[in-house]
Amino acid sequence: MPRLAPPEIGLHSLRPKPGSRRPRKRVGRGAGSGLGKTSGRGHKGAGARSGNKRKSAYEGGQNPIHMRMRKLRGPNKKMSMPFEKFRTRTQPVNVSDLDARFKANDEVTPESLREAGLAKRRDPVKILARGEISKKLTVKAHAFSAQAKEKIEAAGGTAETI
Repeated sequence: MPRLAPPEIGLHSLRPKPGSRRPRKRVGRGAGSGLGKTSGRGHKGAGARSGNKRKSAYEGGQNPIHMRMRKLRGPNKKMSMPFEKFRTRTQPVNVSDLDARFKANDEVTPESLREAGLAKRRDPVKILARGEISKKLTVKAHAFSAQAKEKIEAAGGTAETI
């Protein structure tokens, strides 16, 4: 039995995948078509009228989400409008963590905090006052809470803002 040559493949023989293309919807072509009479628009109402466009935020008369949400404005608020776009990004590190991970008279910097596994991201570091500190440390960070600064200085250390 002779082997047949494979059909020639080229731009002339390209076809869409079977089932991927559907015929155009022909509305208003009689009751038997399934889209006759009102042409898929239902009976009366705004949706049946020509030129009707539904508002993008319209929820069928229900109070829309942008009106239900609270409105807190201003770039300095943590919970600003409406999904906290202006949130400041800092990494918190507590004084108790410094006390546990560093020896007395050590210099604490963002790099040493990363090595100790306390500040893993590249964001600015802020030292917070949770816990106690008993060692004298030189702490260099991007920000300090007022209580954290007091606790570090009360233990004999220094708190330097970078």
